Amino acid sequence: MTIAQVAEAAGVSTATVSRVLSGRGPVSPGVQRKVRRAADELGYQVNSIARALRNSRTDTVGMVVPSISNPFFTSLVESVEHALGRDGKELFLCDARSDPEIEARRLATLVARNVDGIIVSPSHGTLSGPAVQETADRLPLVQLDRFVGGTSTDWVGVDDIAAMRQVMDHLHEGGARSAAFVGSLLTNSSTEQRFAGFRRRAEDLGITVDPGHVLLGDYSVDWGETAAARLAAADGPPPDAIVCADDLIALGVTRACRAHGVDVPGRVQVTGYDNIEFSRLGEPALTTVDQPRDRIAEEAVRLLAAAAAAGEGGGDGRAARGPSAHIALVPSLVVRESTRA
Repeated sequence: MTIAQVAEAAGVSTATVSRVLSGRGPVSPGVQRKVRRAADELGYQVNSIARALRNSRTDTVGMVVPSISNPFFTSLVESVEHALGRDGKELFLCDARSDPEIEARRLATLVARNVDGIIVSPSHGTLSGPAVQETADRLPLVQLDRFVGGTSTDWVGVDDIAAMRQVMDHLHEGGARSAAFVGSLLTNSSTEQRFAGFRRRAEDLGITVDPGHVLLGDYSVDWGETAAARLAAADGPPPDAIVCADDLIALGVTRACRAHGVDVPGRVQVTGYDNIEFSRLGEPALTTVDQPRDRIAEEAVRLLAAAAAAGEGGGDGRAARGPSAHIALVPSLVVRESTRA
């Protein structure tokens, strides 16, 4: 089946069929429907390989995340895939397994597959840098959620400092005068920024943070349970609040509190971060920071398209677009039963 046969069946030119099926060029809605109906009836399918050779693009975008098992990244991938779908693009997904070496191999593989661009949430704040920058030098790349300092790429995510300000203000209003922080090791921008925001706002509000109440491990329910057990077994008074760097940790903390007979939020308030689906199902349901995932995804896809368009214009695409974009969206606090109103 050829494009000429589709054109004959629809009663239009082959150029019009090409514009409709490629999504490029102005075509009236009525003509679009006529062409697509003719293509469907005839069983015509676009040869994506031939089109890629003609247009020097594949209409595919690669995405690399630190861990697809983390529900936050699973939902973020879904949002990105939907945003790309609206632009007629397909997604190739890779899991870095929180390992910068695996991440570097995944990025190289995506480049070799001639994707039009890459969206990456770097697994490490420094070790991911060389591979991210090398990839960005070869094709459009946007960092998402997490970022690597010293790289000249676009980034979009949330303002973690502002998020922690909301968390700490809420806990202080609920009577917290001391707090603990439970997060991952300070090897990624998310934990670094959230911890920095926590410390800064605690100091502003006069909330005490004992050095022994800063516990850093990984983003997991198991680590949350372990950290809460350590806090329960430690000498001295327990903190009034436990601020967790993500919801998985917070779910582990609340579970351990139940096991040790610590009432949440009566004795200790607990907060999470990300507002994953399980956060509302916890016992008690978690107060958490909601990241606007759909908006983050839309901005990332927009930035990627802008970079690609600048590159098609010839010369150095990044130079044509000017400085790299840094978009920090303001998140919102979702108050549930794990804190005191």
